[in-house]
Amino acid sequence: MNKHYLQSQIKSTGTAYLLFFLLFGTHYAYLGKWGWQILFWITLGGLGIWAFIDLFTIPGKVNRHNAKIFMKIEDIEKRERNEDQARQMAMIAAAKGN
Repeated sequence: MNKHYLQSQIKSTGTAYLLFFLLFGTHYAYLGKWGWQILFWITLGGLGIWAFIDLFTIPGKVNRHNAKIFMKIEDIEKRERNEDQARQMAMIAAAKGN
């Protein structure tokens, strides 16, 4: 995946709360969890109980979503650093005539 694409997938807790309050709990769809979103709608937010719990757990859900993305970005950056280092070592070896 492209690092810029991954950065565009980082989500905001504030936006998740806005969607929760303004668009009847579309915070799961915002996080890409459509199965949970449909279940949330069908059960009317677990008859309000699930919705009440989500008031307190949305930040954790957003943080877990973002943590996965940050790990992928870190892996890409590590691979880019290793490739750059290997390229530099090859250039040094070529300059020395080995």
